[in-house]
Amino acid sequence: MRMTMLIFPAAALLEIAGCFAVWAWWRGGASALWLIPGAAALAGFAMLLALAPAEHAGRAFAAYGGVYIAASLAWLWAVEGFRPDRWDLAGAALCLLGAAIIIGMPRE
Repeated sequence: MRMTMLIFPAAALLEIAGCFAVWAWWRGGASALWLIPGAAALAGFAMLLALAPAEHAGRAFAAYGGVYIAASLAWLWAVEGFRPDRWDLAGAALCLLGAAIIIGMPRE
């Protein structure tokens, strides 16, 4: 569980940064050179997520989804300068709870 708590936030940061690079180029008019670090970030994301200590990829990906949602709202605030509202935060909290249940509960 401890390893997962390090891997998922790092993977989320890389995935969001990579997707944001594409967004900045495609929708924001940024240089196509943004795609180079974006591709590297997305490759790093995939490598990190593959390190998640879950016995099944689908379970790791499902739990990661909750972390990704919370990290996306943190990005919204930190990078885009738009503060999430209480409903965003409530939804993120529910997602993190779901992720903790998926990855942390004992299996038979």
